[in-house]
Amino acid sequence: MKSKQAENIRGVIRYVQQFKNALIVIYIDEKTIDSSLFSSHINDIALLHKAGLQVIIIPGARNRIDEILTTSKIKWTYKNNVRITSSEAMPLIKMAAFDVSNTVMTSLAANGITAVIGNWVRSRAKGIIDGFDYGTAGEIDKLEVSSIKTVLSDGFIPIFPCIGWNSIGRPYNISTVSLAQQIAINLQADKLFFYVSSPTLNSSLYNIPQNFPLTKNGNIPAMDLTQVDLFLKENPSSTGTIPALLSSAKEACQNGVTRVHIVDGNVDGVILSEIFSDLGSGTMIYTSDYGTIRSMQQNDIPSVISIQKPFVDSGKLLPRTENQIEESINDYIVYELDGGIRACASLHVYQDNQAEIAAVAVDDSFAHMGIGPKMISFLINKAHQNKINNIFILTTQASDWFEKLGFELDNLNSLPQERLALWSQDRNSKVYRLRKN
Repeated sequence: MKSKQAENIRGVIRYVQQFKNALIVIYIDEKTIDSSLFSSHINDIALLHKAGLQVIIIPGARNRIDEILTTSKIKWTYKNNVRITSSEAMPLIKMAAFDVSNTVMTSLAANGITAVIGNWVRSRAKGIIDGFDYGTAGEIDKLEVSSIKTVLSDGFIPIFPCIGWNSIGRPYNISTVSLAQQIAINLQADKLFFYVSSPTLNSSLYNIPQNFPLTKNGNIPAMDLTQVDLFLKENPSSTGTIPALLSSAKEACQNGVTRVHIVDGNVDGVILSEIFSDLGSGTMIYTSDYGTIRSMQQNDIPSVISIQKPFVDSGKLLPRTENQIEESINDYIVYELDGGIRACASLHVYQDNQAEIAAVAVDDSFAHMGIGPKMISFLINKAHQNKINNIFILTTQASDWFEKLGFELDNLNSLPQERLALWSQDRNSKVYRLRKN
């Protein structure tokens, strides 16, 4: 009997091993910092650090800056989501930014973690663009990468206020999202996290392109860069945090950041779930190397049998022993995700130049991610590469699914004699053959 609890523990151990010494950059927006869950989030980040991950934090300070400027009766406006102020506001903005960073540092200290607030950002004035003067707003010019790495190697957590200085020491207010992105790129982070307290990537809020994977709650669990483009194209008039973060995430991935995660700051334990479970609880943006289809290996067989078991129990698949799978191991492929086997399928070739796709099984927790169609497409291409265009499947309960993938009902007598001899009246499987274009 498969133990879900044991499987979850195995997954956690696997991820702890995989991400030990990994570098993660974490942006926390101002609403999350002001929320009742902030101390819980900081506790989780402290646990990550204690588990051996290197952590950098960039806290959002918009609310605190608003508060201090309002108290001081200094007005400001926004242009293209950039705060526009007079030079008299800058000392107050700097004070607010460091105040928020101190809040994060104090919370980490309460969890036994030493953090350092530093001035590792060199910046320049954003300047005048299309005739508009952006005043005290700045752009990132350079990061003191070697100094940041020294702080990390000493076992500290660097905290970055949203302030940069030019070569003569003049401070500028810089975007925390851009800062998080540039830090992740410059240090080639393994992960970049955006903690946000705003609506998530859900089908109730956005137009979801066709065939996008969705969770049972309608959330998008993951997107590659092509899907990011499709999503933004499908939602051209969307404004707010999420579309901007998706564009930033895409640029980060294009410049060497392995994965970017957008997580909901209103959910307790969200960062631990996102790192140490296969599906996580946010939306991950990644390059094309997230999940891998590869040939089955000997040590994959126990995992494959475990994945097939629910399908065998429900009568969707024939039972297969370890020996039976081992005898045809060269026919099998698996889908590996972060070191775990999440799906399998096989392609059996017969003497009359026909091929059967069989033993298709996807872990139920990943059924929404479109893995099954990817496996089928991979095997069809494999057959075509071997000059085999006559491809069939046998199914008892998945006819609609295979029809959607281009298969159509065929006659039982069309099967190769070798396969027909194994057909059972008790199962009464139907034959579906790939439609020829």
